[in-house]
Amino acid sequence: MFPPLCIGCRQPVADSGFCADCWSGLTFLDGPACACCGLPFPVALEGENLCAACLARPPAFDRARAILAYDDNSKGAILALKHADRLELVPGFARWLARSGQSLIADSDLIVPVPLHPSRLWRRRYNQSAELGRRLARDWRRDFDPLALIRSRATQSQGAMASAKARRRNVLSAFKVPDPARVKGKRVLLLDDVLTTGATAEACARALKRAGAARVHVLALARVVKASDVLI
Repeated sequence: MFPPLCIGCRQPVADSGFCADCWSGLTFLDGPACACCGLPFPVALEGENLCAACLARPPAFDRARAILAYDDNSKGAILALKHADRLELVPGFARWLARSGQSLIADSDLIVPVPLHPSRLWRRRYNQSAELGRRLARDWRRDFDPLALIRSRATQSQGAMASAKARRRNVLSAFKVPDPARVKGKRVLLLDDVLTTGATAEACARALKRAGAARVHVLALARVVKASDVLI
């Protein structure tokens, strides 16, 4: 009654996922990248190298990785998961997260999603990052705690911010760990849907580290990659 449809264009496919045309338009971030934030490099370099941003301002998180470039070919599926109740996409996306973030998952004890403010969660009815984290934790037999980190104040959507500075200011002190014992000494994997400037991941990582987390890795479905961002 409900045949599998392409995540992107909604055309019939043989199995859950993207059709051949939509798949060919996706940009997977599996090439050379910054050893810390995962920003793609245009060419392969010897050893582990950091991008200019991480050298100038080391982030609070230890490592971050994303599966896809967030662009016109990928954002439709991600926004469908985020806003259109397309929770049937979770198992497929979780498998992709596991393949791209295998080393991060292996180095983590606890999976924690980027939280929504209660008022936004009430309107949306679910947290897409929590659903991804729940599935990943089940598949990899990791502890999952969606309440270890909370958003203590409502913030504007990061998508409405005009600059990286505005995004950082928007989420400043917006997250806290209500019970530090839940993360103290743990290697935490922070789950998010999209990394744009990394301001949200940075604010979350700072809160987790202040509460005693030993390490914080970030794993996301996609990240914004601009030509001007690809620096060596």
